[in-house]
Amino acid sequence: MGRGGAHKPRPDGPERKCIATGDVQPKNGLVRFVVGPDRVVFPDVAEKLPGRGMYVAADRAAVEKAASKGLFSRAAKEKVTAPDDLADQVERLLLKRVIDLISLARKGGLAIAGYEKVKDSLQKEDAEVLVQALDGSGRGKSKLSTPHYGSYIGCLTADELGQAFGRQTVIHAALTSGGLTQRVVEEAQRLKGMRQSIDGTGHREG
Repeated sequence: MGRGGAHKPRPDGPERKCIATGDVQPKNGLVRFVVGPDRVVFPDVAEKLPGRGMYVAADRAAVEKAASKGLFSRAAKEKVTAPDDLADQVERLLLKRVIDLISLARKGGLAIAGYEKVKDSLQKEDAEVLVQALDGSGRGKSKLSTPHYGSYIGCLTADELGQAFGRQTVIHAALTSGGLTQRVVEEAQRLKGMRQSIDGTGHREG
């Protein structure tokens, strides 16, 4: 798996159709939305809220299209309101989810931070996922390589990654194999999609 962090959702999971693209794909690559009592659409990234779910690909352009083109009303078969900042809401919720999951992994002994510790874990082939801050030095990050058959996460800033480890900033981190690791990778992939611009550069315009 390459440095780009191209993780494909598990093919054996339940599938749903994206109301924006029409594509059918595993649920872990989509974001669930529900309609509240006030007929306002809001994201249910944990998929725990009651109500009929509507699914959109975890991609900023897809969510913005669904919100602006009235696709939620079509899917709900009634007039509903999609907030202008719906994509931002999804991004914030997914960011919190990724930070919380990495924090839990750290407390469970599955996540480490710091260049030397990460380097050692990679050399010993203990690390399954390499995590690096998107705003870290490219030269410094290039000295570490994604684990063979592993995953790469690069959609968090140094400040955000630091929150997961109780530090001010973190540039390099790694996750070893464990129950939370796959969930972190999947949630980070959804977050990455929400942080990409329409042209897929990974940097939002404006």
